[in-house]
Amino acid sequence: MAKKDWSSWDNLYHRRRIETFGEDDEPIIASGPNGEIDAVCNLGELTDKGRETTLALGHRLRHLYVDQLKYMPAVISDADMIYLRATPMPRALESVQQSFWGMYPSDARTTSFLPPTIITRAPADETLFPNESNCRRLNQLARAFGQRTADRWNDTPEMEYLNTLISKWMPESSKRVAVDSHPRLSGIMDTINSTLAHGSATRLPSEFYDPHGRSIIETIGTEEWFSGYRESEEYRRVGIGGLVGDIVSRMTGSVERNGNDGLLEVGGKAGELGTGRGGEKAIKFAMSGCHDTTLAAVLASLGIFEEGERWPPYTSCVAVELFRRKEWKGPAIMSGRTSAGKEERGERMKSLDKGQSTGWGKGDSGGGFWSSLFGIAPGVGIAAKSGPLGILTSSDGPPTPSGIRRKTMDELTIKEKQKLEGYYVRIRYNDRPMTIPGCRIPGNHLEGDESFCTLTAFKTIADKFTPRYWKQACNENLDKPAFPENGIIEKSGY
Repeated sequence: MAKKDWSSWDNLYHRRRIETFGEDDEPIIASGPNGEIDAVCNLGELTDKGRETTLALGHRLRHLYVDQLKYMPAVISDADMIYLRATPMPRALESVQQSFWGMYPSDARTTSFLPPTIITRAPADETLFPNESNCRRLNQLARAFGQRTADRWNDTPEMEYLNTLISKWMPESSKRVAVDSHPRLSGIMDTINSTLAHGSATRLPSEFYDPHGRSIIETIGTEEWFSGYRESEEYRRVGIGGLVGDIVSRMTGSVERNGNDGLLEVGGKAGELGTGRGGEKAIKFAMSGCHDTTLAAVLASLGIFEEGERWPPYTSCVAVELFRRKEWKGPAIMSGRTSAGKEERGERMKSLDKGQSTGWGKGDSGGGFWSSLFGIAPGVGIAAKSGPLGILTSSDGPPTPSGIRRKTMDELTIKEKQKLEGYYVRIRYNDRPMTIPGCRIPGNHLEGDESFCTLTAFKTIADKFTPRYWKQACNENLDKPAFPENGIIEKSGY
């Protein structure tokens, strides 16, 4: 603060160094593997490699959405058509910043570019990752499923193999490698993956990188952390249901064009909520910095992270896309054209429209909309792209949120259900189209492509594990068993 006008603040640019303990507990400056002392990463922050990979992700997003699809504008003067969000973890925020800068580098922003809005939450309110620290019931469930994994795997030939490889490096207080050892097996996996992502200066002994050993560790790790989402509706509800509910709510807000797409959260002049500072009346794109546990939890809860799926690699990406059928005669939205790049899918695919303010087709001035959630795993590169796109609102002033929002399909009126007709949802994981099991049912998908789930079917599936009040759900059933009654598996994706 260098002035007396308390309505705004200056920036203080500084050189940062980290202090740590030396011999006899004397303070010394921490250094990197090559003696670096300035801007060394602290715990939870993005490394230089992470900045590089998330910046590259932003470049890829620009190539797809700006250069190829002509959906996003090439140059922007503000970012109020983009919903930016991050978890409280520093690396998540840094990943969003790097990815956004990669998508809109300096030559793609005007000299009058306004500071972008980035949404965060207090840790106690965070649902952008499975929040065990602030959700008692989720903590109970996670411990129970973790213990089940330990009981299944600790005394197996696979665990014996891991002990022959790496037990010699375990601490004296916990010499045997196990699911619940200290460090836990999942912690060892994180260390292996982190060191592999960087140079030789961070490498562990070669035994840690044994291919068969790594395969065993990943198999056990994904079961410990994500089997609950595949098997328990309650686990899905308290673990990731709040985030999935937000995604669906924003998609229906886009359909209704009532401001529930995130516009009011990012728009408005300083100190106010409202439409975009550049006149934007819709969110076209969104990026949210989240974590590997976010991505796998979302996928597993929708029935598309099956056993045998690898732990999400660094810079992984999940996209939840919302399409509108072009010839559909629903609520009036500006007309547009079909993307020529999808012609190989046939006439049925030609009936889908994508993009709202600019559309997909070159020279389009509108048409349909595409709603996307992107995410990237934590560690070296934690960035996520999330959120729905595009709705129009009244020019008379900020729209008042109302409409479908968190109502379940059973609670919708006939008119509200009709609004959802003609819309389809597709999930892509690292650019691989995924098919939700419940969407394979006839009538629940676009004819000829089961990966395009009707919005009605998708919302019906999501509603089953979307909590009405997440914090309340976190404090319910604390005296109940962790596993579904009678050993029945409550399969996800239906």
